[in-house]
Amino acid sequence: MAQPLRFRRAPGRWDADRVRARIERPLDDNLGVAAGDPWFQPPPSYEARRFDMDDGSMALFCWTEADTDPPSGVDGGPVGYWLGNTETPSDLWRTEKYGFDEVPYPVSRWAERELLAGLHDTEPWLADYPYVSWYFLPVFRSKDGAETTRAFFRDHAAGFPDATHEEGTGYVERLLRPGTLDEYRETMAGKLGTSASMDVVRMSATVAEFTAADLLSGAGYEVTPEIEVTTGHSLDFRATDPATGTASLVEVTRPQPVATRSAGDPVAAVRDTVETKTSGQLAAHGGGATLFVDCSSFPDADWAAVRDARPDVGHRPAVVLRARPSGRIEAYRKGSVPLDLSGAVQWVD
Repeated sequence: MAQPLRFRRAPGRWDADRVRARIERPLDDNLGVAAGDPWFQPPPSYEARRFDMDDGSMALFCWTEADTDPPSGVDGGPVGYWLGNTETPSDLWRTEKYGFDEVPYPVSRWAERELLAGLHDTEPWLADYPYVSWYFLPVFRSKDGAETTRAFFRDHAAGFPDATHEEGTGYVERLLRPGTLDEYRETMAGKLGTSASMDVVRMSATVAEFTAADLLSGAGYEVTPEIEVTTGHSLDFRATDPATGTASLVEVTRPQPVATRSAGDPVAAVRDTVETKTSGQLAAHGGGATLFVDCSSFPDADWAAVRDARPDVGHRPAVVLRARPSGRIEAYRKGSVPLDLSGAVQWVD
């Protein structure tokens, strides 16, 4: 799978002539390019060019005589920063890549303004969702995942059945607003996907992780994602009680509704999904993690069947939940759940 959009850092002295010869001309020869001034003022002490290719891809390049705030562990000096969802000119092939939070802030902020303006030009409805637009910008503007990630919100209501794109996208907007996972933007945005093929199941599973993070944060826990454990696996979250320092590991899974699986009823769909999880990561881990089973992909009737039966899911402790775009979360517990979620969910057990 391709990676989210990242910067390439090209040490050395750049000027307009070198940019024209080593970046603009190769792009024009291969793709056809319109090169010009960027839409927004470049970072202070930087010059910049914007490249719009005939195939619809684009790139940004800015350069300075002195990188006064280089990425950690890197010397300053003359440098150029490249960002694009197009082919990379050969002069930049061996350069190091950096995330948006690793390059100098003025460079990152300038590039985000350019990218956001282009995103909202092609997808004007996303302008109503500034947090979604910003958080997923590295995949919304990525080389391979731009169309699929936008379509996930626009055409699939962020994975919610019987919901409009406004409801589904608005739900994710509210999850992102508190900033719980801002520090982990590149990792979590990348989980949504940069694949050219649509995978609603995987993308919906990513939304389930955002739901879990918001639920834990709303219950007062400090949340850290992607926790490596001794088996070599990673579990989705560590939830730490700030008052006591007590930490609990959380793994999240999201069953798909009966219509998209071989399971004959909703309860079987839940059990089958948990069986896959418990026979893999959780079995290797050897217990101790709380499993969140997110049934938010289930339509009302399917969830009602699960909620009324409250089946055991083959792992304890477990929280079986379903979120709706309104923010309402119903849930039941199995086993002794070490997390107090009472303020964040409506228990049905």
